[in-house]
Amino acid sequence: MATSTYLSNPKVQVGATLAGIAEITDNVVSATLTVTAEALEDTAFGSTSRTMTAGLYSNSLTITVFASYAASETYSVLSALLGTKCFVKVNPTVAADGATNPGFILSDTYLSSIPVINASLGELSQWDIEFQGGTYSVDVTV
Repeated sequence: MATSTYLSNPKVQVGATLAGIAEITDNVVSATLTVTAEALEDTAFGSTSRTMTAGLYSNSLTITVFASYAASETYSVLSALLGTKCFVKVNPTVAADGATNPGFILSDTYLSSIPVINASLGELSQWDIEFQGGTYSVDVTV
């Protein structure tokens, strides 16, 4: 049986605008983009089973990044977006956008917090960052 798989090596970009997104891939350890349609019950009288329909979407992206305070690195890029609606784009691989490497985008997603310090002696500091809400779309243009 044929299968289609890929080795995780996503490209992650964030920014105040889609045109001005900065690539932070070299500091990202993991990325999970979840698209959720709220289930609204639409069962009517006479039905023998409950049925559902899609309501509002509740999307989120959680990334784990290495903490870096250098210019144009994770702290400077993310702290500028704190408390704002912003844009994030994640591709399965670092290749160009296309049908086999779509760019998954959250527009007007919200960044409510960043951990300024998360330190343990002798370890590489990492932060879990969550972008909440936003409009989900897929870019397959090259």
